[in-house]
Amino acid sequence: MAKLIVLYRKPNNPVAFNDYYFNTHVPIAKTIPGITGYEVSEGPVATPQGASSYHLVATLTFDSMDALQAAFASQEGQRTAADLANFADGGAELLIINQRSI
Repeated sequence: MAKLIVLYRKPNNPVAFNDYYFNTHVPIAKTIPGITGYEVSEGPVATPQGASSYHLVATLTFDSMDALQAAFASQEGQRTAADLANFADGGAELLIINQRSI
């Protein structure tokens, strides 16, 4: 199973970020072919030591690394990636992992 984890840093306007993210970006992202799961954090993102510099964490799941790579090479994947500039003014880190159960 492959996952894209997006760590969104705290935006200038959290209310505007949330509005755009949930009402515009998520519907765009859900058009990406091959997504088998889409989860987002709820409430503050923290560390064991306390507060973090992150506002929201999104995890998109795919059946395989090949499926993830194909998804983001698609027109819908490119459109979703380009949309980050429209709302993620605090910045975002994207991590790609191949996950296994142990």
